[in-house]
Amino acid sequence: MLQQQDMEKIKFNLLHDGAVAQLIFDDGKGNVLDSVMMGELQELLNSFKKNPNIKLIMFEGAGKHFSFGASVEEHKKDAAQVMLHSFHQLFYTLRDLSIPALAKISGQCLGGGMEIAIMCHFLFADKTAKMGQPEILLGVFPPPASIILPEKIGLARAEDILLTGKSITAEEAKKLGLINEVFDDRSALEAGVNEFIATYILPKSASSLRFGVKASRAKFNHVLTNFLATLEQLYVKDLMNTHDANEGILSFLEKRTPDWKNN
Repeated sequence: MLQQQDMEKIKFNLLHDGAVAQLIFDDGKGNVLDSVMMGELQELLNSFKKNPNIKLIMFEGAGKHFSFGASVEEHKKDAAQVMLHSFHQLFYTLRDLSIPALAKISGQCLGGGMEIAIMCHFLFADKTAKMGQPEILLGVFPPPASIILPEKIGLARAEDILLTGKSITAEEAKKLGLINEVFDDRSALEAGVNEFIATYILPKSASSLRFGVKASRAKFNHVLTNFLATLEQLYVKDLMNTHDANEGILSFLEKRTPDWKNN
């Protein structure tokens, strides 16, 4: 079984005698989830289907940040459909794997990066972490977060994040119930996560953990399955045919203030 692999934008390690699959986003910048990174991530997740010994999937970012999110360039109208479909496949695969997942967050955790994080069962962060769904500032919306956030923290709190586009600190996210624990710095985060894994994950049966995930996420998975495809179509067929969605993406790429037409 493959123990370690450095792909173009993902580093992969099997830790703790093969019980923990560590996936590190690493593009040398803000760990942007572009088509290359998503493809590599999908390939690795697919490979986990053949490994019954994995008890935890752990996501983290190389450098100072978890992830700046999905590629804005790939949000443009001509690329949005393929990008969204590929991105959403990651969520369906994580759903079907039913392996507990953990996000270890430092720095910026935005957009699609935050969506991967909140899909996880456990979130740990240090005090540098900032989380946000800024899509609305670009005239668009985040389909997975629009489903996942209300399920995890309630509709009112979710809408405050989704409709304002603001970022929140790790401490604020913990108060919302989104993050399990906040640590002072990255070294403390590393130690805290390792202690959590040793105490709560490694002693358990990998098989039983997967059944536990299926049970705890019975409603969550039903909601995700029934609504993510609907929101994907809303995004591609309706939203991307408006002036403002395209203007928001273009103005961001051109580093200028958007000229909204309200249609």
